[in-house]
Amino acid sequence: FMAFSVPLVAAASEVDAVRLAYDAMALGADAIMCQWSPRFVSAAAEGGVPVQGHAGLVPRKSTWTGGLKAVGKTLEEAMWVYQEIKALEDAGAYAVEVEVIPEKLLAEISKRTTLLTSSIGAGSGGDIQFLFAEDILGNNPPPYPRHSKQYRQLYKMKQEMQAERVAGFREFIDDVQQGRFPEPAHVVDAPDDLIETFTHTVDRGE
Repeated sequence: FMAFSVPLVAAASEVDAVRLAYDAMALGADAIMCQWSPRFVSAAAEGGVPVQGHAGLVPRKSTWTGGLKAVGKTLEEAMWVYQEIKALEDAGAYAVEVEVIPEKLLAEISKRTTLLTSSIGAGSGGDIQFLFAEDILGNNPPPYPRHSKQYRQLYKMKQEMQAERVAGFREFIDDVQQGRFPEPAHVVDAPDDLIETFTHTVDRGE
C-alpha cells in the first residue's frame, strides 16, 4: 500500500485537488497524503481517491501555532486538534497524520474518530507509527527532530565516503607526480622487436 504526498500549495481549487489526486493514482498511488483544507479533501474523496489529512503540528503552517513545537498542550489547542480531525473525517478522509501532540491526547482522539490515526511524534496513541526514512536512517546532518530516532548514521557514512574519495584522488595525483604510477603491472608490453621496427618504418617514411 503506497500513499503519495501531495504538496500543500499545488492545489488552488477543488478541481486542482482532484486532478492532482488522479495524477498520483495514475503514477501508482493507492492513496494520497496532504495538508489540504477539508474542502479540498472532500473534493478528492468524492472523486474516489483515498485521502489522508494532516493535523497537529503542520510544518508548512507552523507559524499559525507558534512555531515548530508541540501542539495540543492547552485545552484550546487540544480542542482545535480534535476539531480539525473531525472536520477531515466529515470531509471523507480515511486517515490523518497527527504530528507532535501529547501521546495521551492522541489516544483519546483515536477513540473518538473513525479515521486511522498515524502518529509522528505523538507517541503510541494512534493506529500507525510513522517516521520519515531520512530520520530513521540518519540521512541528514543533526540536529534531528526530538521525536525521531536514528537507527543508522548514513549522513556520517556519506561524509566518511566523501573524505575517502578526496583522499583517493590525492594519492593518485601524488603517485603520478612522483612517478609511482603507472607501475609495470599497469602497462602493456610490446614485443621485443616491435618498437625498433616501428620507429625504423616511420622514420623512413614508409
